[in-house]
Amino acid sequence: MNSATTPTDWAENALAAVIGRVSVTEAQVGERFPLHAEPDDGRWTTTGRGSWTGGFWAGLLWLRARCTGTDADRRAAAACTARLAPWADADTATRGLIFWYGTSLAGADAEAARLRERAARACLSAYDPALGLVPWGGALGGPRLLARVDGVPGMVPLLAGAGAEGTAAAAAHLHRHLDLCLGAGGERRPWLWPARLFDEGAGWQRCDEPAPGWSRGQAWLLIAVADALTRPDLASGDRARLDEAAEQLLSQGEVLSGRLVPPAGASRPGGPLDTSAAAITAVALLKLARDPGPRAQECSYRAVAILNRLAQAHLTGACSGRPAGMLLDGCYDAAKGLAVRHELIWGDFFLALGLAALDGLVDITRV
Repeated sequence: MNSATTPTDWAENALAAVIGRVSVTEAQVGERFPLHAEPDDGRWTTTGRGSWTGGFWAGLLWLRARCTGTDADRRAAAACTARLAPWADADTATRGLIFWYGTSLAGADAEAARLRERAARACLSAYDPALGLVPWGGALGGPRLLARVDGVPGMVPLLAGAGAEGTAAAAAHLHRHLDLCLGAGGERRPWLWPARLFDEGAGWQRCDEPAPGWSRGQAWLLIAVADALTRPDLASGDRARLDEAAEQLLSQGEVLSGRLVPPAGASRPGGPLDTSAAAITAVALLKLARDPGPRAQECSYRAVAILNRLAQAHLTGACSGRPAGMLLDGCYDAAKGLAVRHELIWGDFFLALGLAALDGLVDITRV
């Protein structure tokens, strides 16, 4: 049987390598948060507060605790999660990324659950009914009234945890972004538009950055749609629109038929790859495979094929001359030439999450 269709030893070995890398990273970064690592020696660039990526480091530590089952690893994950607390009241839609992925693997940890609930309530308070979304915010710099595609993943399930009002806000937030990114009323575009700026006089105006064709933008929106489709409370509102969006994203990104690891920008097919976009996409496909329907089997097959390619072709091994368990060829920002073939902390997280789902350690519909 083809190893790209059925998880075998390759998935277990790859997960063990990534989890082993977590311990090496932990020793290197201490109480700081890893962001991206040099491809030659694995040296991490870190942040003191975590920025928008801090939840992925906490999530990796929770995944390690699930794999090892040790109290020490659970304590390390809990301590890292607690360091995310200042972001709960920060004015940024990336709180979805920070607090959903930083806490959803924490299981019965009461402090993580309380922090997630606090962040959900704060995001609900930031929801703007007139705009129909939680604005991008000003905490990371730049204009506040933006709608960016990376403000959708994580935010959908995070808001939905804040009761009926939160569920309604989560659905509105997602559908407004679908209209702004993909088009409404039958409009079709070759690529999604990742960001728009709200102007009181002119309405939503297109932004040049991130550029259309950004592979990670495609992946972020696909995983948000997949989250909604696997939650009855969110899918029931407009199931047809969600199905249409999923099909549009799968088609325009050639997700089921194109390259297993996409270029960072569709407009530059010969440019740098982005393994982090591939890993996010694989997790989104695993979620879609849990949604009954004609595409489920194809999504499952493709998810495993992507994870297999990442594990076999882009993950460093013990004899590579570099630290083992590094997911290389991630691209932080191709336009700025920033970390264009590096290990990225969110790439590691989504690869580990996908592999853990294949190994039965994680219910992918709950993360």
